[in-house]
Parts: sequence; structure tokens; C-alpha cells
Amino acid sequence: MTTQFPKESQSLVEERFIIPGYYTWEQFETIEAVVKDALGLRIIYLDGYIEFMTLGEAHENIKSVLAIFLALYFFEKGIKFIPVGSATRRDKNKKVSFEPDESYYIGEKKEHPDLAVEVIITSGGLDKLEKYKRFKIAEVWFWENAKISIYRLRGNEYEEIAYSEFLPELDLALLIRCVQMPDILEARKEFMKGIRN
Repeated sequence: MTTQFPKESQSLVEERFIIPGYYTWEQFETIEAVVKDALGLRIIYLDGYIEFMTLGEAHENIKSVLAIFLALYFFEKGIKFIPVGSATRRDKNKKVSFEPDESYYIGEKKEHPDLAVEVIITSGGLDKLEKYKRFKIAEVWFWENAKISIYRLRGNEYEEIAYSEFLPELDLALLIRCVQMPDILEARKEFMKGIRN
């Protein structure tokens, strides 16, 4: 079955909305099955709450360009990594299902990725960090309002840190500037020049 959403929902703008009420895992799976063929729609489940998010062009552009520059950095610095993109993280017992925008194993593959990246165009929604905590993802980056916030898991809580502990030499200001440049070829030149200096 293909679910049709109004054209406004398929626009260039990201939207988030939480369905009112509490839902069991089985109810979530039923709703998930109904919308599974809807293009550009993500569904998040956390502790009985369901959030829908449409993916606009701005979101997808930033996500994709960030991934390109992170891969360039990994290759240039000889850092072994395994990109796993937005592979779904779900666990009925942990009462959570979601997809990061990008995720990576640093070094070898483990039970869960080491690093996750989430692009936030529309604020609000479910607790940003709680879903990552359930899978003990060591480091989570949030891109929001042309700023990168980095959180590191310390025990059972996340702590905001100034730079990545996986990529301590990465110049975040350079990365942010290059991601926002309108010409990706010029941005690549500037980024490579910056990380080689």
C-alpha cells in the first residue's frame, strides 16, 4: 500500500510533528507499515511517542555535504571508518526506533556506531539525545542554525564538548564554512587546503 501525502508535505521544507497520544510497539509497527512507502518521511518511536519528520531539500543538502567532507577528512587523515548512513536503530525492549542522518564506526565495526550526525532544520520534537543513549552511541553531532554541537557519552549521560574526541584536529569552523559554500567544488578546495595546513 502506498500512502499519499499532500504536496505541501513533499515540499522543500522540513516539518516535524508528534502524533498525540501513547502508542504500544505493536501500534507503532502498524503505523510504520502504513507509511513505509511515503517518500521523504521518517518515523521515530521513543517511549510510546511517535514523531513524523519530512525531509526537505535544505536538510538533505546539508546532510549530504557534511558526509562528503567527513569522508574527505577520514581519507586524508588515514582514519579507518565504516560509514553506515541512516541505517535504522530499533529495539522493542529499549522502546526506540529511529534513523540518524549519518553514522560511522571509527576503526572496527562494533555493536553500535561510534559517531552519529543529525541535521536539525526544524527544532522541537522528541528528546534529541535520549534515543542515541539507548544504543550507547559514544558521540553525537547536531547541525542546527549553522552550528555544530557535539555531545559525548559519559557513563549514562551526554556532555556537550568543544571538539570531537574522535576527530580532535578537525577545525569545526572550517567544516561549517565549507558546508555552507554555494559552490561545492570551491568548498572542497578550501576544505582540503585547510585540513592539509
